[in-house]
This record gives sequence, C-alpha cells and structure tokens, in this order.
Amino acid sequence: MIGTLVLSGFILSAQVGLDRAFGDGEKLVYAVSYKVSFVNTDVAEVSFHTTFNSSKETPVYKIEANGKTYPFYKWFFDLNDTYTSTLDSATLRPIELKTELKEGKYRYSSRFHYDWENKKVHTAYRNHKNPDSTYKSMNLSEGSYDAVALFFNLRCADLSQIETAGGSGSMQLVLEDTIRTIGYRFLGRENKHIRGAGKFRTLKFRCQMATSTGESFEDGDEFTLWVSDDKNRIPIYIESPIRVGSIRARLIEWKNLRYPLDSKIN
Repeated sequence: MIGTLVLSGFILSAQVGLDRAFGDGEKLVYAVSYKVSFVNTDVAEVSFHTTFNSSKETPVYKIEANGKTYPFYKWFFDLNDTYTSTLDSATLRPIELKTELKEGKYRYSSRFHYDWENKKVHTAYRNHKNPDSTYKSMNLSEGSYDAVALFFNLRCADLSQIETAGGSGSMQLVLEDTIRTIGYRFLGRENKHIRGAGKFRTLKFRCQMATSTGESFEDGDEFTLWVSDDKNRIPIYIESPIRVGSIRARLIEWKNLRYPLDSKIN
C-alpha cells in the first residue's frame, strides 16, 4: 500500500514543543516514485491539508491526507487512500483517525478513537472480504500515536537532545491491531537536492521499524528521512528500500506555511 508506506516513513518523534510548526490552511504535496535499476518513475502523489476548527468545545486541527496514483498508472494499480486525523490543538494528541483505502479491488476502512483519560486506544477495522468490523483496544503510553499524528508531532518536536551525530531514540506507532516500535538515529545535517524543487538544508535521520512482535529490527522496515532545517520542519525527502528497488517520496508543492522556508538554498 503506497499511501501507508509513505505515511509510515514520515515518522520520527512525538515530543510536543512550545511552537507550532504548521497552521491553518497549510498544504504539502509529495510525488512518490518507484526506482529499480536506472529507472525512476513518479507513480503516485500524497497530499496533506491542514485546517483549524475552533467552533468545538475542544479546538482541533483536522488533517486530511490522500494518496493516489497518477492517471497514467491507474490501469496498472488504481490507488486512492484517504486518512482524516483530528488533533487536540493544545496538546497535539490525536483524538480520532479515520481511514478509507481503495487499492484496485481491495477496500479497507478503519477508525481509531483515543481515550487519553484511561490511556487506551480503541480501533475498528474491516475490508471488502470481511464487512463485519473487528474491534480491539490497546494500552497507550505517552507519545504512542498513529502515523498522521506522529507526522505532525514530529514537526513540533524538540530535537535539541539528539542534534549531535549519532543521537538516537525510539517511539511507538499505533496500528489497527498492534503498536510497533520505531528506532531512529540522527545522521547529521546535509544539503539535499530535490528534483523539481531545488536544494535544501536538511536534518537527516535513519529510521527502522521493528517486526510486529517487537522482537527484532533486523527484519523490520527501514527508511531514511530528510527534514527541512528550519522552523517548518517539513519532511523533504524519504527513501525506503523494498524487495525489488525502492520507494521514494519528494516534496513538490507547499502552500500557506507558517514560517518562511529558510532552508531552501536555491
């Protein structure tokens, strides 16, 4: 699932800082490419759109993420994945996540409800072959969030404790029926050229997800992440190896950023 893979790659830490790195109306768009040998082809697009809603008892950020294949490749693999996340605007803790995945003939939907008072997350999920929902409740620790919530908490994280080469840590990723550990290591600062967007000053991280049992990182998913070295802390580029070739995502469009994109060199 391209959308899920890319979202999982945009994760690092869930420490909430005092400043918000994003705001109402922000839009980020990424091109997703598949590279094998010398061929590197853009096959899909992932977008994030953030809105602020103060009309409710708890003001929230609503984040809509969508991954879809480009029209030319729909004959090969038609994908349209939607993730809708609601975050408490004061704490950035997730309140709810809804997903709707359409990938070829495959259909899948899920809903996460967070009960922070009792440190529980309640999930319900189903697919086209099993229309009856499966329910599960799991214990939460502070900073155990789903992929979208982690993506935006990352951008507000205080990275001062790991901004030395080799700084490392771990965090928890909430999935439908399990919570996975992700280990990360800061590799240093790097000027990164992004095709079609220019050159950026970035913070580079190597990340690895443990197996579903949590027993080993060696057989888990691995990805490398470059984040803009400015107040926006935007994931600029991600690369994740797969069985044949690699999946890559690069920033191609940004609108209504809260801060100037000072990390862009040219």
